[in-house]
Amino acid sequence: MVGQSRKWMILAASVWIQAFTGTNLDFSSYSSDLKSVLGISQVQLNNLSMASDMGKAFGWCSGVCLKYLPLWVVIFLAAFMGFLGYGLQWLVIQGHISLPYSLVILLSLLAGCSISWFNTVCYVLCINNFPANRPLALSLSISFNGVTAALYKLIVNAINSTDSALYLLLNAIMPLIASIGIVALVLQQHPPQALSGGAIHRESCVFLRLVILAACTGVYLLVLDTESVTSSASTLGAILFLILLLITTRIFCAREWAQRTENSSIELQGTSFNSVDLGDLDIKQKLVEIEDSSSPLTRSNGNAYDPEEKRSCCDQKFFKDRLSMLGEEHSVRLLIHRLDFWLYYLAYFCGGTLGIVYGNNLGQIAQSLGYGSQISSFVSLYSACSFFGRLLSAIPDLLGDNMYYPRTGWLVLGLVPTPIAFLLLVSSGSQTALRTATAFIGLSSGFIVTAAVSMTAELFGPVSTGVNHNILITNIPLGSLLYGLLAALLYQRNIRSSNLLVLMDGSTVCIGRQCYSETFAWWSFISMFGVASGYLLFLRTRAVYSLERNRNWMQYP
Repeated sequence: MVGQSRKWMILAASVWIQAFTGTNLDFSSYSSDLKSVLGISQVQLNNLSMASDMGKAFGWCSGVCLKYLPLWVVIFLAAFMGFLGYGLQWLVIQGHISLPYSLVILLSLLAGCSISWFNTVCYVLCINNFPANRPLALSLSISFNGVTAALYKLIVNAINSTDSALYLLLNAIMPLIASIGIVALVLQQHPPQALSGGAIHRESCVFLRLVILAACTGVYLLVLDTESVTSSASTLGAILFLILLLITTRIFCAREWAQRTENSSIELQGTSFNSVDLGDLDIKQKLVEIEDSSSPLTRSNGNAYDPEEKRSCCDQKFFKDRLSMLGEEHSVRLLIHRLDFWLYYLAYFCGGTLGIVYGNNLGQIAQSLGYGSQISSFVSLYSACSFFGRLLSAIPDLLGDNMYYPRTGWLVLGLVPTPIAFLLLVSSGSQTALRTATAFIGLSSGFIVTAAVSMTAELFGPVSTGVNHNILITNIPLGSLLYGLLAALLYQRNIRSSNLLVLMDGSTVCIGRQCYSETFAWWSFISMFGVASGYLLFLRTRAVYSLERNRNWMQYP
């Protein structure tokens, strides 16, 4: 009983961790100053961004550490990595110390690793404490990772809006302070208990209220950015919303404790999908084939009908070896031999990762279009919209069977805004176009990044999520390298034909639409390929989603 009540406090702790550790989203706010202080080119600046994203490739290390170390130890290891990585960079940009470029790259790598470790901690907290509503818990928690840049902008504006180095200082100390503040809540974990059907429903209703409260937080931050509010009161208001979330979870804990006596029955716990006995696998495979076949199972002469006969040769190859059920555990070897996984990988690589790279380059993009004085505003807008995108990933679970649609179908819908945004940037360099495109890309990338955690568990097994998802997100540093390098090389080439802005330290900045127009054209084409990959994944998996839905109807009429 105690564990069931305290899990809401654990969720609040996870939200606070995420709200102050999305430190990669504010890179654009200080990247121009970092480039100037270090005296590096755009390509070298891209390498710093790539190094930060490369830290996510080491997320698997946190999963290994969690097997041998207490959770609170992993939290503080992550906090100290960020403190060291960002803290030393702040000293560099302030001129207190001088470090070689290669060492600054290592510091960026360490800072990126810190973010990945914090994310893994939050995944574990949500998965362990909310087995019946795992996707909702993950969506709510991860969504707050998108508000970090907006929160830090309010704090910077309240202290000194002209000092972009403050972002690095906040990146260093705020995650550490948040870790100290929530570690007591994390230590209160209890093993999860089985829930009755009524308890699962009440839990879903609580999540709906928390999502509404979270949406209010995002609207508040978005309004502050639109109105360019810079007072200390606005910063306190944002913090109060996070405190309100903590208080609200305590209220739910008290109500749940009061209603505890009415629940005595135990039901099977799981996510929106449920594990199936291995003996049912053959039956499931047959049902998947039935789902895709519009013809009867037998011919008029009584002979058995093979659904594959109806398909062309290409169709048979395309649908070969697809998933036969949701939630089936995949080893690493099985995973990398799945066509479904590589379609999923490409969709993420050409969609969500591309949006992350756009965010990393947003400072230089705004500067090249003549909006250098508004960089922090664009970064805040991207952060707030990323938050809303992450929050929207909870829609499939909130709707349930009322408006059922395969999660892979939602993935395709989430990918669509990105090519539209880049085409808009190709056609116009106005401030309105830049803000609209930034909002679209923030929504899209935020949705994909968050939905992918639940989707990985759904498609390839919840137990293997820690390993499999870290394999999936190896596409982020790869995309950061390739997409960022493409943008940087085109940027450097266009400096020769642009209206050059010569800075005091002798470095040059590209000014004009041509600086990134060709990059936007390439990125729009790549993002369209991501939509196509997502749609192919949807075609291969929609039958098994329909099968799982029908099975749930029979099990829980």
